[in-house]
Amino acid sequence: MHLQSTKRLENGVEMPLFGLGVYKMTDRDETISSITKALQVGYRAIDTASLYFNEVEVGEAIRHSNVPREEIFVTTKVWNTDQGYDNTLRAFEASLKKLAMEYVDLYLTHWPVADKFVDTYRAIERLYDEKLIRVPGVSNHHSHHLEQIFTKANTAPAVNQVEMHPYLSQQDLRAFCAEHNIAVTAWSPLGRGGVLTDDTIQALAVKHGKTPAQIVLRWHLQHGIIVIPKSVKSHRIEENAQIFDFELSAQDMLTLDALNQNKRFGKDPDNFTFDI
Repeated sequence: MHLQSTKRLENGVEMPLFGLGVYKMTDRDETISSITKALQVGYRAIDTASLYFNEVEVGEAIRHSNVPREEIFVTTKVWNTDQGYDNTLRAFEASLKKLAMEYVDLYLTHWPVADKFVDTYRAIERLYDEKLIRVPGVSNHHSHHLEQIFTKANTAPAVNQVEMHPYLSQQDLRAFCAEHNIAVTAWSPLGRGGVLTDDTIQALAVKHGKTPAQIVLRWHLQHGIIVIPKSVKSHRIEENAQIFDFELSAQDMLTLDALNQNKRFGKDPDNFTFDI
């Protein structure tokens, strides 16, 4: 396993296991600089969303890099107020224009808006059928949301992006997704920094000569979870990627698994509002 290792999705597309999340990157120069740095380090996946208001900068940074577009896996998402079948198609067109790209690698429903998320996914399926996206997916979907999609979908979601970290290990949802060949991506893989002061994680960091963040990111990867840590700091972008020169033992993994508290730092998909 290395920085550009990939996970083969259900439809055969190879998705990088490691990428850069750009949530809350609102400063234009900072956003472009962060993406440029990540691509220079060797990242090959960028995760954005219409809500982040930085799709223009993502597209610009990628175009101005020396990395061919086809080597970069770009994810974006349809926001809650744009959901529904026709609205999703229009939202995608707007995102594609902002990115100034001919296609998006992965397009996700951002949250499962009641009475809309199934139709939203049907629109994502259409975009997939029209080859405007390479992978159809969702985010923040519980298993019962996925089951509702299954009743109408011809092509099941290939990816589910959810909050996951040692305090919220999502074991049941991960098992459900594995059963249905749905890859899991962790947003907030470090628990918005809230898990990094944990004594157990800090002790493992000392043991391996790594930072707490590196321990947690390695834990995700060894569970087969795709990670998209966010940072605008150059040294942190480099540091986050330096997790391929060590391995957590089976006991280390069990120790980290035992930290689960089912604690969320974000919203529960069954109880969220649009002002996230």
